[in-house]
Amino acid sequence: MRVLITGAAGFLGSHLCDRFLRDGHWVVGLDNFVTGTPDNIGHLAGNERFQFVRHDISDSTYVAGKLDGVLHLASPASPIDYLELPIETLKVGSLGTHNALGIAKAKGARFFLASTSEVYGDPLEHPQRESYWGNVNSIGPRSVYDEAKRFSEAITMAYHRTHGVDTRIVRIFNTYGPRMRPRDGRVVSNFIVQALNGEDLTIYGDGSQTRSFCYVEDEVEGIYRLFMNGDHMPTNIGNPVEFTVRQLAEMVVELTGTRSSIISEPLPQDDPKVRKPDITRARTMLGWEPKIPLREGLVRTIEYFRGLVGTERMAPRSPLAARSPVGSVA
Repeated sequence: MRVLITGAAGFLGSHLCDRFLRDGHWVVGLDNFVTGTPDNIGHLAGNERFQFVRHDISDSTYVAGKLDGVLHLASPASPIDYLELPIETLKVGSLGTHNALGIAKAKGARFFLASTSEVYGDPLEHPQRESYWGNVNSIGPRSVYDEAKRFSEAITMAYHRTHGVDTRIVRIFNTYGPRMRPRDGRVVSNFIVQALNGEDLTIYGDGSQTRSFCYVEDEVEGIYRLFMNGDHMPTNIGNPVEFTVRQLAEMVVELTGTRSSIISEPLPQDDPKVRKPDITRARTMLGWEPKIPLREGLVRTIEYFRGLVGTERMAPRSPLAARSPVGSVA
């Protein structure tokens, strides 16, 4: 197959490029490097089955040659990023998804949308099944990401129903692993970077919020199987094993051997209190479930971040970003 992957230089996008290439497919990667980085795809330089295009999918886009699949992963996805880039986030969820769907329709290609568990908002149903419609504040600070993804799901289903485009929708739950950006506002990367730099680990609220952490290797395998063998209805791909944020912080302290303390700050607006996927659909339809436990995945991720210690990538972000707590446990 020859597939287009938008957001190819991002955390998940770059791993997905690797997965398709490993199975012998051809990949056209597209990214504008707003939140992605060339470092994530540098190892693909010289691979004859990989082509990279620097472009913003929110703008009109043309890709030469046949395509069998269009996988739309482009979007700021960490809390700090979408708060700093609210308009860009809304555009890539709306215009970007529209453009990517247009490419799929023109090429007769399968379309795959990377949506998110954030469409469930601060859920009143636990665990969250795909049939749950969510509890989202449409005008809150997180809405630029939540509503962008909800719209992208709606237009994907519209193209499926109106134009007969073969579509897939994945709702991605908390994912972590190598190639995460330091200090991106996600709880795993934040805790590890703080611990390795000897800083206090910051939790918001009392740390009793729950999350379900899926290692990137497992997440990408679920995404790949869904693209290949799924149906057009939304499918949760995530780890159903639930941890509190405080438990995660304590595990990071233990595994890094840091002397850092764990400190608390006020819980931000609309921050979900619980997050846990029901993966019955993925188990039944795809034969998929995560295999790598949190402790093992954290060891691998800590090793990756240790390799960045002392580099510019581990430096603090801007003062605006550093004090922005919204969604910091996402």
